Amino acid sequence: MKSILITGASSGIGRATAELFLREGWRVGLLARRAGALEEVAAGQAGAVVLPADVTDPAAVEAAFATFTRTAGRLDVLFNNAGIFTPPGTIDEIALDDWFRAVNVNLNGMFLAARSAFAAMRAQDPQGGRIINNGSIASHVPRPHSVPYAATKHAITGLTRSLSLDGRPFDIACGQIDIGNARTPMVAGLAERQQAEAPDAPPMDTMAVEDAAKSVLHMAGLPLEANVQFMTVMATKMPYIGRG
Repeated sequence: MKSILITGASSGIGRATAELFLREGWRVGLLARRAGALEEVAAGQAGAVVLPADVTDPAAVEAAFATFTRTAGRLDVLFNNAGIFTPPGTIDEIALDDWFRAVNVNLNGMFLAARSAFAAMRAQDPQGGRIINNGSIASHVPRPHSVPYAATKHAITGLTRSLSLDGRPFDIACGQIDIGNARTPMVAGLAERQQAEAPDAPPMDTMAVEDAAKSVLHMAGLPLEANVQFMTVMATKMPYIGRG
């Protein structure tokens, strides 16, 4: 049975991805802060391993990965997914606490998870595995008033490229999926805010979160000799191409 650990597995893209991989027969590590929400995802699923942890806590992340590798026998894939979107504003309006919180979750948390995954994949026999980082459309083109999110997601692209390079001697592949407007609680909040600010504007174009999960499944299912380095999957009519 192949194994994957998913951070941010309690809701949104992480939850949809976890549910799909469980249906496909994978051993799935479910990592997020809310144990109750993880238990809901795991209910009745023999392949689920609940791993309550805060991705910003180095010791908790290391312990969660150790628990999962002991349970599953090895770690084939990390879906490095946990992230937050802090309140919008121009840079002078953004609270410093929100900036530090975004960096801590969106960058430090993904670094810590990738670090533990890389170490496990390097040490296991046979050696190797795959890390899939959840970037964002914002890693290329930001929304207005989103400095913390856009800056941290741009940083994930650098993390992805560096891991791809450094992982080669150990058969560790790394790719990035950039998802645009999947119907998640976070995107619903953005859509409500946009509608409130511009009541006459057309509704935000979105896509089913399950289709984002299918894209992760495709990336994860490749043999290690092949890699999707960057994938963009988005609502077809969202203003990404040409937006500034």
